Amino acid sequence: MTFSEGGGFEGGRVETSRGGRGAAVGGGVGLLGIAVFLIAQFTGVDLSGVVGGAQGGGAAEEVGTIGECSVDEANTTRECRLSGTVQSLDAYWAAALPAAGVEFVAPGVRAFQDSVGTGCGQASASTGPFYCPPDQKIYMDLRFFDLLQSQFGASGGELAEMYVTAHEYGHHIQTITGVMDRADRQGTGATSDSVRVELQADCYAGVWAGTAASTVDPDTGVPFLEPITDTQLADALSAAEAVGDDHIQEQSGGGVNPHTWTHGSSEQRQRWFTTGYNERDMAACDTFAATDL
Repeated sequence: MTFSEGGGFEGGRVETSRGGRGAAVGGGVGLLGIAVFLIAQFTGVDLSGVVGGAQGGGAAEEVGTIGECSVDEANTTRECRLSGTVQSLDAYWAAALPAAGVEFVAPGVRAFQDSVGTGCGQASASTGPFYCPPDQKIYMDLRFFDLLQSQFGASGGELAEMYVTAHEYGHHIQTITGVMDRADRQGTGATSDSVRVELQADCYAGVWAGTAASTVDPDTGVPFLEPITDTQLADALSAAEAVGDDHIQEQSGGGVNPHTWTHGSSEQRQRWFTTGYNERDMAACDTFAATDL
């Protein structure tokens, strides 16, 4: 069990789509280290050699939404887990941002299959999860979680999937707080702004995870999550390790080259997630002020 008994999640918060002409995304911010720069601002990864390109063949996208979900469904199905996670993130950040003097605006979220059209360009399943700043929307092909285990060696688990969602949500927080505009995301390297942006999003994901068991759903009066277990936390840290730049470079068969990093090492990603989880305060996530990442 992850989500608390007695709750439930209303429908319509998360869009779904299938089809559309697939191609590479430009301008989005992704979970993984970069393989090829498509335009200067793109920090996703090209996974075409792992999961293949788009399957849409130019067909029109079929757009819908995820319906109402029970707690059991949120604990057993990926679409409902995504919906529940997003609503938990909404509740946390809707309280945390005004307390920090920032107006909260919820991001859009779309779970897509095969390919999707975005304000950052076209994307296929080979893109991986990403956030598109012009749309202020998160895009996720939920089959990525299988890839995270089979190709990148993560242990899996519910909190690992939630970490991915919370990381992309963190990029939205950076957008509405102005971090994304101020950062120079064209650079690479172990101390680059690109890496600092990604590590801060990991830290924000940790802040949410650390507070989720005490954040109450305003609709049901029930905390969103049961207390996180050591095993669940280990699963989230395993996912953070799997998407470290050094780990991805090792998996690709090449040498580790910190000068090309855009997301940070496995150790850094785990450490900043843990910092957020333990501190439970977005003020602890100022990676731009940190001298030691």
